[in-house]
Amino acid sequence: MTVEELLVEEKIQFKISPADFIVKCLNPEHDDNNPSMRIDRVTGVYNCFACGFKGNIFKLFDKPANYLDIKREKLKQRIEMKRSESIGFKMPNDRLMYSGNERNIKGETYAKFDAFISTQTQFAGRIVFPIYDITGKIVAFNGRILGETLGDTPKYIFHPPKAKLPLYPSYVTPIKGRVILVEGIYDVINLHDKGLTNALCCFGTHNITEPKLQLLKMKGVEQIDIIFDPDTAGQNAVEKVKEMCDKVMLKHYSVKLTGEKGIDPGSLSNTAVAQLKEQLYA
Repeated sequence: MTVEELLVEEKIQFKISPADFIVKCLNPEHDDNNPSMRIDRVTGVYNCFACGFKGNIFKLFDKPANYLDIKREKLKQRIEMKRSESIGFKMPNDRLMYSGNERNIKGETYAKFDAFISTQTQFAGRIVFPIYDITGKIVAFNGRILGETLGDTPKYIFHPPKAKLPLYPSYVTPIKGRVILVEGIYDVINLHDKGLTNALCCFGTHNITEPKLQLLKMKGVEQIDIIFDPDTAGQNAVEKVKEMCDKVMLKHYSVKLTGEKGIDPGSLSNTAVAQLKEQLYA
């Protein structure tokens, strides 16, 4: 039995992300209105990033797992991981640099981030961004579907799915010693597009670690301005990042966006970004 088959059997609604299924928390004591739990699509390991409920879905429902498939997938992921860590990845030969204005982002901003389109299976129908580490090596690709998401097609994919992701972009110039930390790639690209070029993203709040924050400090960053989603999971993550900042002796300041439902840094207008810049750095 696979993780997906188990979710279907138990009638648990889910969305597909690059490496996980996203579901409402399975903790009976957590009233999870905004799905906050991620379940590994191979191993069944789950974690709710709102309440901290953890475990394995096969054990939770007392169901058998296909351990041979799990071993095969883990081996494949380890091979991909070693490759990315040692020599990195090359840009696909058929790539075409993206020059459109998807999501009202200027073409020159897409060029700044080396965005491209490709017909390769893992990239088809997506705007793809190479993710560079501090040495300039490509350690992963992040692809965002062009247009609206259809059915269960994931909006974002990572290749390889389990890549170790740095803060992105790997280097930004602080403003008054400060950088902005956001969740997703379009959050950071939208802010750069509209003038806040000290923004970087973590590719999900669960990817923040003390060593990554310590590296920012070594680069001369004095303070992190945190702008995560205003929902419960996002604000819980803000508190965890603050704790990690305190441990590495980085100043921190959090901004909670207000306004219409679903607002995030990736949807802010030119006017809103200008106001944010004034608020933070005037």
